[in-house]
Amino acid sequence: MSLDYQFPENFWWGSAASATQTEGGENGPKGKNIWDKWYESEPNRFFENIGPEVTSDFYNRFKEDIANMKKIHHNSFRLSISWARLIPGGRGDVNPEAVDFYSKVFDELIRNDIEPFVTLYHFDMPLELQEIGGWENREVTEAYADYAEKAFELFGDRVKKWFTFNEPVVPVEGGYLYDFHYPNIVDAKKAIQVGYNTMVAHAKAVKLYHENYDGKIGIVLNLTPSYPRSQNPADLKASHICDLFFNRSFLDPAVKGEYPQDLIDLLAEYNQLPATKPEDKALLKENLVDLLGVNYYQPRRVKARDSQPNPDSPFMPDWFFDNYEMPGRKMNPYRGWEIYEKGIYDIMINLKENYGNIESFISENGMGVQNEERFLVDGRIEDDYRIDFIKDHLKWLHKSIQEGCNVKGYHLWTFMDNWSWMNAYKNRYGFYSVDLKTQQRTAKKSASWFAEASEKNGFND
Repeated sequence: MSLDYQFPENFWWGSAASATQTEGGENGPKGKNIWDKWYESEPNRFFENIGPEVTSDFYNRFKEDIANMKKIHHNSFRLSISWARLIPGGRGDVNPEAVDFYSKVFDELIRNDIEPFVTLYHFDMPLELQEIGGWENREVTEAYADYAEKAFELFGDRVKKWFTFNEPVVPVEGGYLYDFHYPNIVDAKKAIQVGYNTMVAHAKAVKLYHENYDGKIGIVLNLTPSYPRSQNPADLKASHICDLFFNRSFLDPAVKGEYPQDLIDLLAEYNQLPATKPEDKALLKENLVDLLGVNYYQPRRVKARDSQPNPDSPFMPDWFFDNYEMPGRKMNPYRGWEIYEKGIYDIMINLKENYGNIESFISENGMGVQNEERFLVDGRIEDDYRIDFIKDHLKWLHKSIQEGCNVKGYHLWTFMDNWSWMNAYKNRYGFYSVDLKTQQRTAKKSASWFAEASEKNGFND
C-alpha cells in the first residue's frame, strides 16, 4: 500500500536533547557550567525557580529512555556531551566517570539500532572558561579544540555523526545582546567577537576531525527565515540585514567558508568588526561542514523601522529592522510563537539554490505547551495539536525532497519533557511526559503516531 507521504529509504527518524537539559547537573562528578552558576546566583530568573540539578535524570535513566526510543522506532537520536562533565574546568584531565557514562549511552543506543548523533557544545560553557571571558577570549577556542579532539579520540570509533555547535547564534543573542543567557552582557562588539571566535573554534574541530576520522562532521543552526512585511525596498532591506545577522553570520562560514561581504561592510561602517588573525581566512575556507542540522520552530517577520534608533543607544542588530506581527497568523498560544509550516520548505529550497544543496536534516522542530495535563485522558496526554504540528511540517519537508532538496531526516525536539533553560519545565515538548516528582515517563499520543510514521517511513494524510 502506498502512502500519501513516503520518505526516502534510510530516512532519519528521531529526536534531540542536550546534556544540561536532561542529565541532571548534580548527577555524577562534573565541573560547574554557566547554568549551574547562574541558577545559584539568580534562581528567580528561572520558571518556578527550577534549576538544572536533576532535570529529567537521563544520567540514571538512560537505559529506560533508550528502550522507549526503540519502542517508537527511532533510528537516530541527537544528544550532547557536557564539556564540564567530560573535562571539569574545561581544560586538563578527563573525568573517567563521564567517559564511562557516555560510553554506556552510545553503546546502548547502538545496541538498540539507534545511531548516536553527538553535539559537542550546546550552550553550556564550563564556568572556569567563562571566568576568563568565554568565547570572547580567543584562548577558549584552543581549549575547545582540545576538548573536541579528546571526544573524537574516546568515542569516534562508535560515533560517526558529530556536530560542533548547536544554535551558536543563541549564546550570542542571549549572553551578549538580549540578556537571556549568562553572562547577561549587553554589548554588540563583544557579541560579534563571541560569534566569530565560535566559528574559529568550529573550524579547528572540523579540521581535526577530517584529518583523523572517517565519519561526518557538521553544525546545527537555527535557520529562521526573515520574511519582509512587503516587497517595498525598505522592508526587503530590513529582512536582508536581519538574515545577515541571525542566519548568514553562521551559515555562510560553515558551508561556504567565508562571511557575506555585506555583513563585513555593515560591521565596518559601524566600527563593530571583530579581532581576527591572518590565518583565520584559510582555516574557515578549508574546513567546511559535511552535514547541516537545521532547527526550525517559527518564522521571523520584519519590516523597515518606524523610527530612527536613538543615536546614544548601544549598537544593536535591531537598529536596522522592526519585528512585524502579520495579521491573521497561526499561533501556538502557549509559547507565543507563530506556526508557519512552509518555513521548513523555504529553508531547504534556499540551501538547495544557494548553498550547494548540502546534505541536511531537520535536527529540531517542536511545539512547547504549558499545563499539558489538561489533555490527560485515561492516563495519556492526547496531544493531537503536536501530531498536527509534526505532520504539517513533514508535508512541507516531503515537498522539498520531491523538489530535489538533499534532506536526510527529521528529529523532534524532544524525546521526553526536559528542562528548558530559563523556562525550566514551563513548556513541555516531549513524546514522553515526565512527572517531576517521580520521574515517571509516560508516552503521549504523539509517540504512537510517530512510531507508526517511522516504522512505515511515511504517513497518510
